[in-house]
Amino acid sequence: MSRWLASENSWGVLSTISSDLGGAPFGNVVSFSDGVPGKGRGIPFFYLATLDPTARNALKDKRSSVAISEYPLGTCGKIDPENPTCAKLTLTGKLKLVDSKSTEAKYAKQALFSKHPEMKDWPEGHSFQIFKLAIEDIFLIDWFGGPKPLTVEQYLNFKM
Repeated sequence: MSRWLASENSWGVLSTISSDLGGAPFGNVVSFSDGVPGKGRGIPFFYLATLDPTARNALKDKRSSVAISEYPLGTCGKIDPENPTCAKLTLTGKLKLVDSKSTEAKYAKQALFSKHPEMKDWPEGHSFQIFKLAIEDIFLIDWFGGPKPLTVEQYLNFKM
C-alpha cells in the first residue's frame, strides 16, 4: 500500500524546518515523482527553487517529511480523507540536493518530467534543482488499529 501510494500520487505536503520562522514547521504543497509511471522506486524526487522557502529550509536543515493521501486518487469514495480506511503515508528523513551531474539526477529528471511535463518549461532563471527525500521513517495508516509497522528496508525493497 505504501509503495502504491508513492507511485500513484503526484503531489503531497512537504514539511521542512523553517529558517524564517525560528524553527517552526513549514508545510508546502509540492509535486513529486518516485520514478517513471509504473516503475517507481519509492524515493520521492522534487524539483524546487530557492525562491521557495521549502528548498531554502532544506539547504539549512535537511529534516523533512512528505505526507500523501489516497484521497486525491479517487479510490476512497465519499468518505472523509481522515477516515483510516482512506490510506495516508508520511515519509520522514532528510531532504537532500541531488548532484546535477550524477546518473541519479538524470533518472530523477526523467521521473519528474514524465509525471509533470510542464516542469521542463519552468523558467531557467529560477534555478530549479532536484532534491530527494532520504527516507528514515515510514508512517502508514490504511485501516483501523493504528499505523502499520514498516521498515525503510521493507519499503524500498518491495517489488511492484
